[in-house]
Amino acid sequence: MDVTPRYLGAGSFLSRRDPRVLLLVPVLYLVAVAGIDDLRPVLLCTAAALAYYRAAGIPWRGVRANWAFMLTFTTALVVANSILTSADTRSGGNAEVLFTVPVTHTAVTWATLSYAATLLVRYISLAMVGFPVAFNIAPSDLGVAFARLGLSQRLAYGIDLTFRFLPSTWASLQETVDAQRLRGYEHSRTRNPVKRLITLKPVVVPVTVNALIDAEDTVNAMDLRGFGGRHRTWMRELAFDRADYLVLGGFAAMAAVLVAAKILGLTETVWVP
Repeated sequence: MDVTPRYLGAGSFLSRRDPRVLLLVPVLYLVAVAGIDDLRPVLLCTAAALAYYRAAGIPWRGVRANWAFMLTFTTALVVANSILTSADTRSGGNAEVLFTVPVTHTAVTWATLSYAATLLVRYISLAMVGFPVAFNIAPSDLGVAFARLGLSQRLAYGIDLTFRFLPSTWASLQETVDAQRLRGYEHSRTRNPVKRLITLKPVVVPVTVNALIDAEDTVNAMDLRGFGGRHRTWMRELAFDRADYLVLGGFAAMAAVLVAAKILGLTETVWVP
C-alpha cells in the first residue's frame, strides 16, 4: 500500500485534535439531526457544522470535485424523494398548492419545499462534519484511533486498510491507463460519463487482478509479522486535551438537547414560513 489518503488539513485546529474527536463528532451530529423535520433547528446545527468545517482548514481546490459530486447527488436524491414523490410533510401551516409536477402529478406546497430544504441542508451539514474524517486525520493515526475507541485490533487495522484501498486502486487505474496508452490504446475523452465507463472495460480486468494481488501481498506480509497472534501495541499515544473535551462536550450537549426535543415532539412538524 504505497498510496495513502489525502491529508489536506495539516496544521489546522482539527488536525491538532485527538483523531478520536474527529470520529466521534459525526456520530454525535447524526444523533442530533436525525429525524428532525423542522428546518430551523437544522439550520442552527448547520451553523455549528460550518464552524467545525472551517476549523478543519481544508483547501477548497483540494475538495471541490468531492463537493460537486456530493451536491449533485444529494440534490437529485432530495428532489426525487421529496418534490417528485408524495413526501410525508407533517405541517400545521398553509397547505396551498403552488404547482403540480407534470409527470408525477405531485402537488407541491410550501411544506413540501420546506421539507426538501430540511433534507438538503441536513445532508450538506453531515458532509461538513464528515469531510474532516477523510482529510484531517493522519493516515498513520486511523488504526490506533479506532483501537482506542474499543475496536479489536483486527477490525481497527482492517478499517485503516480500507481507507487506503480506494486511493491505491485509483493509482493502479491511472498506471494501467498510462501503460495501455504507451501500447497504442487511446481511451475516449468524451464528457459523457456512460461512454467513458464503456471505454474503461479493457481496464477493469487488470485493475481487479492487481487489487487482488496487492490484497494477498498485504495479508501475507501481516501473517509473516505475526499480526493477530498476540495483543498489538501502538507507538502512537492518544490523550484528550482541554480543547478536545470542549469540542466533544459541545456536540454532545447539542445532541442531548435535540434528542430531548424529539422525545417531546417539538421537531416533528415541518416549518412553513
